[in-house]
Amino acid sequence: MESVAIPSVRLSSWEGRMPCIGMGTAASLTEGSSDEITKRAVLEAIGLGYRHFDTASAYLSEKDMGEAISEALHVGLIESRNELFVSSKLWCTDAHRHLVLPALQKSLRNLQLDYLDLYLIHWPVSVKPGEYTVPVEKDDFLLPMDFGSVWEAMEECHGLGLTKAIGVSNFSCEKLQLLLSTAKVKPAVNQVEMNPLLRQKKLREFCEVKGIHICAYSPLGGKGTLWGDSQVMECQVLKEIAKNKGKTLAQVCLRWVYEQKVSLLVKSFNKERLKENLEIFDWELSEEELQKIEHLPQHRSVSGASLNLISENGHYKSLPELWDDDI
Repeated sequence: MESVAIPSVRLSSWEGRMPCIGMGTAASLTEGSSDEITKRAVLEAIGLGYRHFDTASAYLSEKDMGEAISEALHVGLIESRNELFVSSKLWCTDAHRHLVLPALQKSLRNLQLDYLDLYLIHWPVSVKPGEYTVPVEKDDFLLPMDFGSVWEAMEECHGLGLTKAIGVSNFSCEKLQLLLSTAKVKPAVNQVEMNPLLRQKKLREFCEVKGIHICAYSPLGGKGTLWGDSQVMECQVLKEIAKNKGKTLAQVCLRWVYEQKVSLLVKSFNKERLKENLEIFDWELSEEELQKIEHLPQHRSVSGASLNLISENGHYKSLPELWDDDI
């Protein structure tokens, strides 16, 4: 298969563009993939045409991705690092003003890169500094994040050229508004769970007004103990649409996200599924199919509870406090 040309979007605060579909590497954490499996999957994805690669310090996949990028350059899969869009994230243990720059520098060393294209605050949560643990250790007191000082450090990283753009992940409208009240550089991206069963209409409308691009993770829902459940993939309405369309259920979900003018991340390490995930750009959903999806009951698959971000001893004591009822 020839590599696919993937559409891209322009981000605020940067002249570059972000591919509309990328490969996430959370699977390296949740599925216990070996270093070699992660590296091979990234190389196969580059060969198929993927150019956006998303990682995080907490995923433990930065070194594997760095090795894959280095090999891709060596064997000629890409001619320049500039062909790629690489994003990583600041984990909760480093969400303190004095730790942001060192955390980004560590990620760059792991990735063997001079800069990131996008650096995100992983969650609107700070915990005691220390080792990365996923889930967060229950005895690590969950602190109210000092949004102003942490974002100021993110802005300094941006000013130093260590990341082309900065953004957040898992932020509600209310928390974005709090951050924006002091920000000198607004977040370019908010990476959140989004799929046909979690359509994020309120958040999408807010971000559109503020010029913040939405990037969807878990566009097929979640699976496993950390990333939710399989309700999206078991949805009968989506199965019927896929059957009538002659597409897979996964393709229907990805196409729906793309049609909302939202970027998306897929996290399969299977080459055939990686290939299938790119086959969504030459067809579209009908108005009737879109209306069926619009009426599906909403369900949050990745709540944060399984990561121990909700705690009686912590800052967020309930799911509504963490998400501010954004549905």
